[in-house]
Amino acid sequence: MSAIPLKAMILTLLKELGLAFLLLMGVSFVVFIILYAAPGDQFSVLLEGQLPTAEARAGIREALGVATSWYGQYFSWLMSVLGGNFGTSIRTGLPVAGELLNVSLNTLYLTLGSMAVTLFVAVPIALYTSVRGHSVVIGWPLTMLGYVVSALPVFWLAYIAIYISIHSFDFFPLASMSRSAEGNNWLYTFIPVLVLGLGSGTISEVIRNLREEMSRVMNEDYVRTARAKGASVWKHAFKEGLLIPVTEIIASKIPFILGGAVIVEQVFNWPGMGRMAWQAAQDRDFPVIMGIALVAATFVRMGSLLQRMVCTAVNPQSRD
Repeated sequence: MSAIPLKAMILTLLKELGLAFLLLMGVSFVVFIILYAAPGDQFSVLLEGQLPTAEARAGIREALGVATSWYGQYFSWLMSVLGGNFGTSIRTGLPVAGELLNVSLNTLYLTLGSMAVTLFVAVPIALYTSVRGHSVVIGWPLTMLGYVVSALPVFWLAYIAIYISIHSFDFFPLASMSRSAEGNNWLYTFIPVLVLGLGSGTISEVIRNLREEMSRVMNEDYVRTARAKGASVWKHAFKEGLLIPVTEIIASKIPFILGGAVIVEQVFNWPGMGRMAWQAAQDRDFPVIMGIALVAATFVRMGSLLQRMVCTAVNPQSRD
C-alpha cells in the first residue's frame, strides 16, 4: 500500500473514531433519558414479594449509593463506563460487562454468519444478471426467488425451519440443546444463521443495487478498454462494481439485521443480546439495557467505519 492511501486511511480512522465516541455518548444519553422518564422504578425488581413503597425504594437507592437526581445518576454511570465498569445487573447481581461479553460474541457470530449467507446467495445472482441479463431460464427465476425470500417474515421462516428440522431431520433446533447434542452441534448454530441470512430482507437489496452498480461499471470506458486489450474485466471492475457497493449495503443494513436477530434469538433460544435485551426490558434492568444499547451502537458504527475505510482505500480523496 502506498504512503498516500495509508495516510488517508489513518486520518479517516481517527475521524471515524471521534465521531463514534460522540455518537455513543449521544446514544447513552438518549437511552438513559427514555429509561428515566418511563413509568416504573428499576429498584422495584429488588422488592418482589414486598410492598414497593417509596420509602423502600429510597432505602435501596441509598444502600446502593445511587444519586437521586437524573443527571447525578447519568454522570455516575458515565464515569463508571469510562473507567471500564458497566455496573451490576439489578436482576442477577452480576457484572454487566462479563454478561455482555458472552452475549455480544454470540450475536456477532449470528450477524456475521447471516451476512455471509446473504452474500453467498445474492452476489452470484447479481453478477450473473448484470452480465447475462434477465434470461428467462436462469436470470429471471433466480432474481424472483431472491425477492420472494426477502419478503418472507423472519419469524415465519424460523418456525418453518423448526418444522422441517423436526419432521425431516428428527431434531429440535434450539441453541440451548446444542450442549447435549451429539454429532449435530453445527446444525443448532447453522439453522438460526441461515434463517436470519435469508429473512433479513437484505438479499433483494444486494441483488438490485449490486446489479445496477456492476452494469454501470461494466459500461465504463476503462472497463471497455481493458476488455479490448484482453485484460481481466473483473479485476478492473471489482473495487468499484463489487467491493464498495457490498460494504455500503452491509453498513446500512446492520441495524435491520440486529433487529431481526432479536426475533431469531427469541425463537431459537439463542443466548445473544436480543434475548438479553428482551429480558432486561421486562425486568427494568437499566444497567443491562444501557450496556446493550452501547454495544449495539458500536456494532452499527463499526459497519460504517468498515465502509469508510474501504472507500478510502479504493479512493483516498473520498475522505473529504
